Amino acid sequence: FTNNNLDMAVSGEGFFVMYELEDHAVLASAPYVARLNAPTPWSTKMMPLHRNMVRTQCQVVHSHGGVTARHALTLRCSPAEGQAEALQRQLAALAESVSQRPGIVGLHVLRHEAPAMAATTEQKIRGNADRAADWIIVVSGYDLDALRKLEGEELSEASLRASGAWPETCQLFSLAYTAIPPDVL
Repeated sequence: FTNNNLDMAVSGEGFFVMYELEDHAVLASAPYVARLNAPTPWSTKMMPLHRNMVRTQCQVVHSHGGVTARHALTLRCSPAEGQAEALQRQLAALAESVSQRPGIVGLHVLRHEAPAMAATTEQKIRGNADRAADWIIVVSGYDLDALRKLEGEELSEASLRASGAWPETCQLFSLAYTAIPPDVL
């Protein structure tokens, strides 16, 4: 999370994809929009099969520790009215302490910020039913039990509500693939 701009998609309960971007403006740039409006044959075939798509373009609110690890715990939530700043401070403090624990490498807090653009061909193929998360907490780790423990304690529904958040969804994912720019050129 070096540049504070992300595009993330979760399809159903099976996939979590995260792209790091050079700049948030890329999401509304002519080349990016052109690509979304001219999907490949594979994308055209697969897009209708994506269910419960949550596609969220984000700014990084807080980031501490590493991003890439064997597992990721993702939590989607919204701050309760008037609680955004307090929640952000509490999550920043948690991120600093959590990233020092065995089995966990980092905690990152992301906030949705949609680019100004019309619905794309890709969205239309999926039926324009994409949802977006308000805030996303991503915890990276190499020990699944450490992530589960965090999920059951500091990031439990009760703890998040006490911190001023309305939790929506919590999911665990295992890394399937990671790429850097030279891998996809």
